[in-house]
Amino acid sequence: MAVGHETIYSERPQRLIFEQTSLFLDLDGTLAPLTQRPEGVGPDAARNGRLRRLAERLDGRLAVVSGRGIDDLDRILEGSVEALAGIHGLQRRHGGKVALAAAHDNLDAVVRALHAFSERMPGTQVELKPLSAALHYRGAPQAEAEARLFGDALSARTGLKQQHGSMVIEFLTPGSDKGEAIHAFMLEPPFAGTIPVFAGDDLTDEDGFRAVTRLGGFGILVGPPRPTCAAFRLDGEAAVHAWLDQALSLNVFVLEAPVEPSYRRI
Repeated sequence: MAVGHETIYSERPQRLIFEQTSLFLDLDGTLAPLTQRPEGVGPDAARNGRLRRLAERLDGRLAVVSGRGIDDLDRILEGSVEALAGIHGLQRRHGGKVALAAAHDNLDAVVRALHAFSERMPGTQVELKPLSAALHYRGAPQAEAEARLFGDALSARTGLKQQHGSMVIEFLTPGSDKGEAIHAFMLEPPFAGTIPVFAGDDLTDEDGFRAVTRLGGFGILVGPPRPTCAAFRLDGEAAVHAWLDQALSLNVFVLEAPVEPSYRRI
């Protein structure tokens, strides 16, 4: 079970009833499989039906918090989730209102530099987003060291925030992260006054884990064990959907796989 913010091993799992819980979910690597190219993720009827039922049963206290833009999230989720945070919180939609940060003045220069790097590094891909741009090297893992050196120099030169993820470096307008997005949702009804739970797989999700912990909730790491601020873990995307199905059948979120304490050091 859990006491405060520290997970204590016990035979009894932590149980959170729907009425007291708000649920925040990452998309890629959590709800949807990681793909070689970002556009490889599309709508899925079973996934979106599950999310629609969860949103209804939670009275709207469900939000997807992602590095993708809101338009792309709507394409993939087909309107099953109304509350969305895109571009790591630089976009946020709730209650029909959309809050957008302003694009950084040097974003166009970053995009040009990324394209130039990608052209001389086969297997890499540039992804353009509304308020950021990303360099993916999943197709060229041998380029990681050079990509990181390039990213450090580009961020220092342009002033954009550099953020590392799973085989990707993203350059963002400074000003927000997933944790700040979750905190903003938690100040508003119907989220306010509930216990937040956030599930995510990537290093960019650690900001969200820290935020829900500060708010008295729980982070769930999706994927293999690694250093993390999350208190619990699920094995992968299939385990996430099985967990959500279990919750729908019980009207309770059951948290029963604590992260081994030696890993909780990010």
